[in-house]
Amino acid sequence: MKFSDFGEKFTSQAGITSLMDDLGNALATTKGEHDRPLIMMGGGNPAHIKPVQDYFQNRLKDITNSKQAFQQLIGVYDPPQGNIDFIRAMTDLLNSEFGWGLGPENIGLTNGSQAAFFMLFNLFAGDFSGNQRKHIQLPMAPEYIGYSDAGLTDDFFSATRPTIQMLDSHTFKYHIDFNKFKVSDNTGAICVSRPTNPTGNVLTDSEIQQLDKIARHNDVPLIIDGAYGTPFPNLIFTEAAPMWNENTILCLSLSKFGLPAARTGIVVADEKVIKAMAGVNAIINLATGSFGSILAQELVESKEIIKISKSIIRPFYLNKADKARQLLNELLQGLPYALHKIEGAMFIWLWLKDCPVSNQTLYERLKAKGVLIVSGHHFFPGLNSGSDESWRHKQECLRITYSQDDALVEQGLKIIADEVHLAYQET
Repeated sequence: MKFSDFGEKFTSQAGITSLMDDLGNALATTKGEHDRPLIMMGGGNPAHIKPVQDYFQNRLKDITNSKQAFQQLIGVYDPPQGNIDFIRAMTDLLNSEFGWGLGPENIGLTNGSQAAFFMLFNLFAGDFSGNQRKHIQLPMAPEYIGYSDAGLTDDFFSATRPTIQMLDSHTFKYHIDFNKFKVSDNTGAICVSRPTNPTGNVLTDSEIQQLDKIARHNDVPLIIDGAYGTPFPNLIFTEAAPMWNENTILCLSLSKFGLPAARTGIVVADEKVIKAMAGVNAIINLATGSFGSILAQELVESKEIIKISKSIIRPFYLNKADKARQLLNELLQGLPYALHKIEGAMFIWLWLKDCPVSNQTLYERLKAKGVLIVSGHHFFPGLNSGSDESWRHKQECLRITYSQDDALVEQGLKIIADEVHLAYQET
């Protein structure tokens, strides 16, 4: 049995495959190599927030107690564009909040935002007629691990090394280096996550406006990954205005609101893009799943999804972020480390300057001690040539999730800090 080039590519060891394997296996076994309980500080699984889960549990009871609603939940195909009632509700919500002038033809649903990016990336990049190959342009890396292996062709991404602003001796922030960021005839689309997974960085409104201007000038779409962003789940701890226009493709998700298993991605785009994605959906999936859209529809219709995001979800994560940051600063005293300023999402991005041990080695050592993190080298797609390929910074960063129970996060951070102290003692 021999696989095609497609088969070989998608059965090779990808960063996102490794991450999800570790996450799934860890949740199944809950033990490390030395029979310790595993502390999950690697994946992007959202926290279990009681008021949110109570709402969905009660909503599910209401659905199962209604024969008609239950039949719709499990027994009816939605159109390839997604559940029409949910799409209409989402259209009304976004228009009333932001005045974008959307119609239902501007919104499509996918089986999770990962599926959305696979479709979008390969619609705009890859092989074109005339022997032209286009890529997805990332204004800066590090960027989301799940992008890295989504392309059907080689050299699918191009990225620009960011500038690093030191805010104090142990806090830094990445910025787009617009002096080096260039769009060429081989650029199919520009893509950014906001907040950025893995760093928690939030691109400023000025940076987004400048990217929009560049994208329009070069007649390529600007894709904004808002899986952690505004208007829901609103895991943004700084000022950031939402942005959309007909040249922008905004990707939202119900996962970080509390429905990761429902796999519901939401794409807001020009009608042509939504029609194309619906066509791909029909071929690959027949239809999108109804579970998430039906569970969340009343929240969208009432606009409670925004209120809950602002009053419950955002404060919950902001409190956890502050606790984790303060503790890690205490635990790493005396070391030449820096934390990216936590402006959103659910991650700490730890930079271990001049550490004699690579981040992958630290990942393996911590995994053996029952703590799962993610090695930062996975998050630099498109920086794979010249000085960018050998940039030491790529081997010095770790992504740590703080969405677990506070006691587990504290225990995990102490184990991480102990291992980092030991690493700096090596020569």
